[in-house]
Amino acid sequence: MAKKRYALYISRALASKFDLVAKQRHGSKSAMLEEALRLCLEPEKVPGVEEVLVRRLDELHKVVGIVNRDVAIVTETLALFVRYFLMITPPLPQSEQEAARLLGRERFQVFVAQVGRRLATDHRLVTEVLETITSNNPDLFATAADDAPLRRQEAGNGNGAYREVPAAKEPTDSKEDTGHG
Repeated sequence: MAKKRYALYISRALASKFDLVAKQRHGSKSAMLEEALRLCLEPEKVPGVEEVLVRRLDELHKVVGIVNRDVAIVTETLALFVRYFLMITPPLPQSEQEAARLLGRERFQVFVAQVGRRLATDHRLVTEVLETITSNNPDLFATAADDAPLRRQEAGNGNGAYREVPAAKEPTDSKEDTGHG
């Protein structure tokens, strides 16, 4: 294979390093330059690296999607709470506002300290509340399939048809529960 000749200009510091490495390797400078240029112009692919990177990027994409969903939930929850709070909280008279600011500042400092402690222990209030709710009321988060009415096969019907059986009514007190108190 015919080779083409090039005249190159490089800095003295780089030329000194190049000469030193060529002596240590006992090889020709032309072969070293050719190999360096080949690696630079045609980088070899390490087998499996692209697949690993694609897999990792997919995992990161899923995690970012979960984080985006969680942030959207938290943002919406906070917005609903703020709107509700502002709707039900009457404004304070001017004479009570300074005392309310001082109390609010103290309460906020306590709140920030509580958040800091929870984040430091990695113990989340939402998890704690959900665990308490599910242990006290395991049917609260039941799915529609879990809530389907009991069915039994109609007596004497050999075709396997089912009919709904109404749920038994619990006895109620004479007082009506209005849910207010």
